[in-house]
Amino acid sequence: MTISRRRFTFLLGSSILVPARSLLAAAMPAAHAALYEAAKKEGELTWYSAHYTSEQAELAGREFTQQYPGVKVNVVRTTAQVAYQRLSQDIQSNTANCDVFGSTDVGHYVQLKERKLLMKYVPMAQAGMEARFRDIDPDGYFHTTSAALIALLYNTQKVKSDQIPRKWTDLLDPKWKGQAAVGHPGSSGYVGTWAVQMRKLYGDEFFRKLEKNKPQVGRSIIDPVTNVVSGERLIAAAPSSLGDLQASRGNPVGVSYPEEGTVLMILPSAIMANSKHPNAAKLFMEYLQGPETARRSVEDFGLPLLPGVKTRKGVPALADLKTIRPTIPEIVTGIPSVTEFWRDTFGI
Repeated sequence: MTISRRRFTFLLGSSILVPARSLLAAAMPAAHAALYEAAKKEGELTWYSAHYTSEQAELAGREFTQQYPGVKVNVVRTTAQVAYQRLSQDIQSNTANCDVFGSTDVGHYVQLKERKLLMKYVPMAQAGMEARFRDIDPDGYFHTTSAALIALLYNTQKVKSDQIPRKWTDLLDPKWKGQAAVGHPGSSGYVGTWAVQMRKLYGDEFFRKLEKNKPQVGRSIIDPVTNVVSGERLIAAAPSSLGDLQASRGNPVGVSYPEEGTVLMILPSAIMANSKHPNAAKLFMEYLQGPETARRSVEDFGLPLLPGVKTRKGVPALADLKTIRPTIPEIVTGIPSVTEFWRDTFGI
């Protein structure tokens, strides 16, 4: 069994076909085989990740090792800012703990790239991705490995159909005072990007009004999902995929896509320049952009990166949604600024 055969089997045997690319297909088998052999000699890699829940990240690590026996993934799952803080401590102490870095704050990659701390590597798999996800760094130092949507979640047992939030400004409605949940932009890249976009749409007044509504402020973007599931809070700004996943498990969660636009998160990963396991890291980047990860994303109600791969039943395709997102420069300068304003406004 070769790596390419497993990938080929997935592509042809699945109901969600990816268009063939003869040149790429011809080049990939030998290249992947050589990369896998080199990775097996290294035996492992360490992945700092904020892209997924702990459960999802651990599953991804196990599935990678199942596909590439002999190459173990050491998963370190945290929020984006904690991951970056941990990485910064590694850098300061000249310790190469992290091989692949996966933050939800694109500003982290810009800073690391400027400091020449990232390895230039363009995964072969990237050529097969949807155009909007390719070449987010034209110099090839960081690449899209996941995508998600931030929408409005609500508790279906306690929120009547005529009360379902339809706009981001519904979070500010006094009828939801003490009933909303959000994350913290100083902890989560998801929340930071969302906050930058809300500021872009509505200015600082959005956060002043939000504070008056006394939302539950968690750290991770995952915390608001937990709040809605438990009924502790009735509405939240959170990933649509986690809402759908919880609903599939029988929990009372609904997803509403705001009229102003659902916030599209394009989430990169990168290999550290001082990686002790560079070949294993490169192989893992191939995996994160490949069909196996697209399949797992679909199973988790997420967005696949590959064209022609259909989202799970009940999950809108990107083409059918109005999406909004800040530019990379807006995120880089905007998250620190909006975090400072948030702390001044909320006192946390």
